[in-house]
Amino acid sequence: MPKLSVYVIAYNDEPNMRACLESVAGWGDELIVVDSHSTDRTAAISREFTDKVYQLDFHGFGRLRNEAVALTTHDWAFSLDSDERMTPELREEIQELLERGPDADAYFVPRKNYFLGRWIKHCGWYPDYRQPQLFRKGKFRYREELVHESFDCDGPVGYLKSPALQYPFRGIDHYVAKQDRYSNLMAKRMAEQGRQFSSHQLITHPLGAFVKMYVQRAGFLDGMPGLILSGLYGYYTCMKYAKLWELTKP
Repeated sequence: MPKLSVYVIAYNDEPNMRACLESVAGWGDELIVVDSHSTDRTAAISREFTDKVYQLDFHGFGRLRNEAVALTTHDWAFSLDSDERMTPELREEIQELLERGPDADAYFVPRKNYFLGRWIKHCGWYPDYRQPQLFRKGKFRYREELVHESFDCDGPVGYLKSPALQYPFRGIDHYVAKQDRYSNLMAKRMAEQGRQFSSHQLITHPLGAFVKMYVQRAGFLDGMPGLILSGLYGYYTCMKYAKLWELTKP
């Protein structure tokens, strides 16, 4: 059976680190944590689980993930973010897959996201695939984009059935603080791509984002957390375009 490296990237996420690392402790053949000079106890907690804790400068998520993968030593890698949790059923599915021989070079993993104490089943938050989380090194590489990085895979890509869990925001204050950072990165990425700002983007895009999450993707079925989440995503969208204007104004 091919050996598996697990890697986690983290930054100032002390509240999540222990639960994240406990979910993969004793699983896989190697555990690596890549920290970007956190000022809280992220690194100290990580060292309780592995001696392979590395400090790397942050130059965007795509580059950071490639640097983390380069530090792993086995043929297959599994990516778990600090706000995610491995589940027993996902662990078992991956184990069985590696034992019988993978039929693809990368696999998407469905994620169950929780917000304000509730599993968000709608709003486009389930199955909420991000980049493939299980992949064969040498066949897979992230594109070095600042945020929401895409990927290239030189081979077939499959889907796993068992979910990971994600707790992306601890509350509304944390949502606003985290999306402030992401909107900075997205505005910079759009400016680097030569995207042009138009005034209507401050109105139509946030409204469109809200309607898409709350109505088209049935966020109304997620109760008050669904309404708040949809509204906050509209706010994030407004911030993103306002910062694009700030970066590109004459």
